Amino acid sequence: MRSLASKTLSSDAGNGAGSTRKQLATLRRLLPYLWPVGRADLRIRVLIALALMVGAKVTTVYVPLLLRSAVDALTPAAGLAASEPLIVLPLGLLLAYGLARILGVAFGQIRDAVFSKVAQHAIRQVALQTFEHLHRLSLRFHLERQTGGLTRAIDRGTKGIEFLLFFVLFNILPTVLEILFVSGILWYLFDWRFAAVTIVTIALYILLTFLLTEWRIKLRRRMNDADNDATTKSVDSLLNFETVKYFGNEKHETQRFDSALKSYERAAIDSRVSLSALNAGQAIVISIGVVLIMIMAAMGVVAGNMTLGDFVMVNAYLIQLAMPLNLLGTVYREIKQALIDMEVMFDLLRTGAEIVDRPDAGSLAPEGGEVVFRNVSFGYDARRPILRDVDFTVPAGKTVAIVGPSGAGKSTISRLLFRFYDVTDGQILIDGQDLREVTQDSLRAAIGIVPQDTVLFNDTVYYNIAYGRPDAGKEEIEAAAKLARIHEFVRGLPDGYGSIVGERGLKLSGGEKQRVAIARTILKRPAILLFDEATSALDTKTEREIQRSLTEVSRDRTTLVIAHRLSTVVDADEIIVLDAGRIVERGQHEELLDREGHYATMWRRQQESALQRRETDHAPPLQASPPLPLDVT
Repeated sequence: MRSLASKTLSSDAGNGAGSTRKQLATLRRLLPYLWPVGRADLRIRVLIALALMVGAKVTTVYVPLLLRSAVDALTPAAGLAASEPLIVLPLGLLLAYGLARILGVAFGQIRDAVFSKVAQHAIRQVALQTFEHLHRLSLRFHLERQTGGLTRAIDRGTKGIEFLLFFVLFNILPTVLEILFVSGILWYLFDWRFAAVTIVTIALYILLTFLLTEWRIKLRRRMNDADNDATTKSVDSLLNFETVKYFGNEKHETQRFDSALKSYERAAIDSRVSLSALNAGQAIVISIGVVLIMIMAAMGVVAGNMTLGDFVMVNAYLIQLAMPLNLLGTVYREIKQALIDMEVMFDLLRTGAEIVDRPDAGSLAPEGGEVVFRNVSFGYDARRPILRDVDFTVPAGKTVAIVGPSGAGKSTISRLLFRFYDVTDGQILIDGQDLREVTQDSLRAAIGIVPQDTVLFNDTVYYNIAYGRPDAGKEEIEAAAKLARIHEFVRGLPDGYGSIVGERGLKLSGGEKQRVAIARTILKRPAILLFDEATSALDTKTEREIQRSLTEVSRDRTTLVIAHRLSTVVDADEIIVLDAGRIVERGQHEELLDREGHYATMWRRQQESALQRRETDHAPPLQASPPLPLDVT
């Protein structure tokens, strides 16, 4: 699976007919959000906005006609001396002219206000669907994604939708309507040649803008690449300042940086020249069109077929049409980028989920919580198996520990139990029910986990504990905190349960975060508990304290413990030793020590390491902590 970053780059580089088809397909995907099913209020707003758009353009097109009438009214009648007071101030026409200009702007602003609810609703729905879909995708997808890439895709995609809606729907489309209206008026009032000159001028203007903008996009991309290269070289050199000094390569680094700057210099010059060419070309095309149409109008005035008002009007029409086209190059480039950003976001929606519920999947009905791995084999990649024919049972209410060296496949078992992946061969059963035959929601509701790396939300302690069951009451949350031995600590904080834990819980220590995770799991009240190396990253003292809390929590519950430190699992009902994805030993602690196998070797190694730490730190002997009596009163 390609990363999102590579997909974005490939989309950005796309061009030609294939890219155009994808962009049109992207626009078609957007249309249903603008005409939402079951939302008559939004559909009415769309119709009102379109009517206001037409009204704004009709008013705008009518402005030069009023100007024409005003000029004609101010023009002396033929054969009369200019000094004779026969000209009356056309106050009504001038007021109408001003009113028309005001209405043109007012219609546009009201249109935006009316349509804004439709646009924001569409943006919210697309963003919400994308967000929900991302949560449905597999763990594999999220592990392979570029950090931050998904949120950037949603952010850029929604901004692209907003830009397209307001610039294409209410800028490009109205301009097209205005061109058609003006051409029709000129043809009707004067001659088809006036309409032809207008249409040809605007068409050449648009064609020139598109061609030169495509050229400028390539130049801008080259300039940005050169800029990135120069920045990378300078930062890399400064970060390795000591290395540069060690080898006396200051001159070499300066030459490398200068080479990158030269590339940027050439690209920047080309980009600036292309912008000048674009602006000059646009001015030339419009000027030729204006001159031609003014010559034709002047000839009409001389021939007596047209008035001075007509002469002013045709000039005003062409200038008026050119005004919204001044930014066409920028708008065209932004439209292309908006379509690319939207395409990336819609591609996320088209990404299929790896793990899906079967159509006939029912809810898991845990009775005692017995967990069975029956001849399970699995590999993240078919060419590299991780688990091989793993077979074990965790009886209801019992505790089974899985130990083994790094890379043995221990954490993979927890991911399979939560059904983040489906097994390649074999079955995983809970109370006789195959995980593939029940819904994922019901499965995960039945399992509580305390992971090795507890990641908390950047919110309050209260929120993070309540995450285990968001509808729980304050008394239940505090009761869970007491069982997890975190209540007194939280009460001692300045803001108590309202204290913010920081990003990923960085304001709390490792032990405090683990206790919050335990409280969250207690609140969830799962039938099955999973401890995935929950204390391996903690110091010895904190580990003992957390272990006592875990012992309390897991009493009389089906518990699967994945552990690195063997001292934490000596009281397990059964210990399973994994090595290279296979079960190589199983039994209780004393039995495994007597066999002098893998487990005994690991135990001696860890005891020797613990002894060395005690000699260094003068720490008390490392031993398993006895379970505490459960006091829920």
